[in-house]
Amino acid sequence: MGQLQEPIPRLGPVASPCSACTVRHLTLCAALGEQEIAQISAIVSTVELDPGDPLFDEGEPARHVFNVTAGAVKIYKLLADGRRQMTGFLFPGDFLGLANEETYAYSAEAVTHTALCRFPRRKLERLLERYPKMEHRLLGMASHELAVAQEQMLLLGRKTAREKIASFLLMLSRRAAQRGQTGNPVSVPMSRNDIGDYLGLTTETVSRTFTQLKQGGCINLLQGSKVELADRGRLEGIAEGL
Repeated sequence: MGQLQEPIPRLGPVASPCSACTVRHLTLCAALGEQEIAQISAIVSTVELDPGDPLFDEGEPARHVFNVTAGAVKIYKLLADGRRQMTGFLFPGDFLGLANEETYAYSAEAVTHTALCRFPRRKLERLLERYPKMEHRLLGMASHELAVAQEQMLLLGRKTAREKIASFLLMLSRRAAQRGQTGNPVSVPMSRNDIGDYLGLTTETVSRTFTQLKQGGCINLLQGSKVELADRGRLEGIAEGL
């Protein structure tokens, strides 16, 4: 990895028009009314990142928490030998950066052009005390994050490469549908290398498996990083090892 930029220039916060947010129903603010949103607006700023820009790094002071409002973010940990372990991909509505410790437990980097709401951690904690509905919403988002982590554990279990890729595509499709987007074709903005890091496969195996699924009539590779699930039933069967 190259030398990281300083936090303020790379984040580029701008004023946040919370009341006009088009994905508010997916975010931490979903449970709040207009009066509460007006108070949230006083502490939140919008962060915009280009592909490859770091949001924060593992071990940095956890001064802010974030809600993705557009684009995609990858999160990963660095292993002792310098390799990366990709731990997840986040999309609009997903929350990140809420640490139990004083530092971030993982690194986060933009996959595409990405926008996020940025909350100062201490101020957010005070708002959670003031607004129980917001705290309840955060607990729900934390439960979703745990479910996604458990799904990854299944993906990394005793599955073949075909089963892993099929499961991964179906997971992306389900998550897109949960956000109110089309689940087919599904957007796959991350690189084959990142997918491999996430699934415990080599980049070559990922590319070969996509080709095999295409040749088998299960998927079609479209322009713009889109994948059509041409035979969803077969893909589900492969994911289940059938």
